[in-house]
Amino acid sequence: MFPLFKRNRDENKKQTVQAVKRSRERWFGRVLGLLGSPRLDDAVWEELEEILVSSDVGVAASERIIQDLKAQVKGGRIDNPEQAFERLKQSLVTALESGVAPDVWQDVAGQTTPYVVLMVGVNGVGKTTSIAKLAHHFKQAGKKVVLGAADTFRAAAEEQLEILGQRVGVDVISHQPGADPGAVAFDAWQAAKSRGADVVIIDTAGRLHTKSNLMEELKKVHRVIQRLDPAAPHQVLLTLDATTGLNGLAQARAFKEAVGCTGIFLAKLDSTARGGIILAIKEELDLPILFIGTGEGLGDLAPFDARDFVESLLAPVA
Repeated sequence: MFPLFKRNRDENKKQTVQAVKRSRERWFGRVLGLLGSPRLDDAVWEELEEILVSSDVGVAASERIIQDLKAQVKGGRIDNPEQAFERLKQSLVTALESGVAPDVWQDVAGQTTPYVVLMVGVNGVGKTTSIAKLAHHFKQAGKKVVLGAADTFRAAAEEQLEILGQRVGVDVISHQPGADPGAVAFDAWQAAKSRGADVVIIDTAGRLHTKSNLMEELKKVHRVIQRLDPAAPHQVLLTLDATTGLNGLAQARAFKEAVGCTGIFLAKLDSTARGGIILAIKEELDLPILFIGTGEGLGDLAPFDARDFVESLLAPVA
């Protein structure tokens, strides 16, 4: 048993509640009162659809959720507001949990070290800060962490990661600006191996999904890592900015196709009222949300829990 990621469920729930505060107050907190209407008629379904679509759940996911509720009501399996509300919650939880291995970071028995996490995402989504948050939490769990500054294209990217590495208290492997990102990834893995590190997290350039040459460079980094360890990278985390909403899905599809992303780190969730984007991401990409960013501090991160998220999102507001 190699418990890779320390999990405090009470703290995670508290962080999740804070992260969805804007979404709950602007949109989802109205749902309980809405479903408490004397009649669950077309007016109720239309308003529920407005809430879901306006919060960036997406049209396809919104329609599926509403059609399920309507079918339950028509079939006589729901005859009161409490049942409708619980059915909605369970529908959302089921959608978010589908295909997600429980506690993906908790049990990697027999795993050779270092455990390699490759972070990808376009510029400005909070990728480098998210790396620092992951490193902080791994370190809090007692793991030795090495960071690889393979974003050699963006000005001062290596310097930013080194500053964050110093704050967290972990080693950062970097080259000169403009160096081969694959060479940085290679050296970071070798350094992690020689220093007995448990985890190596490799930053990459904020690649625009319209620049095919940059995607090819990312594939090259992936191949370099696999030559060092055929099982690596063990996680390819796509960092998405929750504030960009549905606009981020085109980027996500391109990254998924290029390097086979294993999960999503949704940054800046606390900064938007459109937290329904989580449902749209799962619906459109079938990629699990593994972490959510809940604030600006190093400790403002929570492993994603579908039930905690849904219950926090749908909690009533005054």
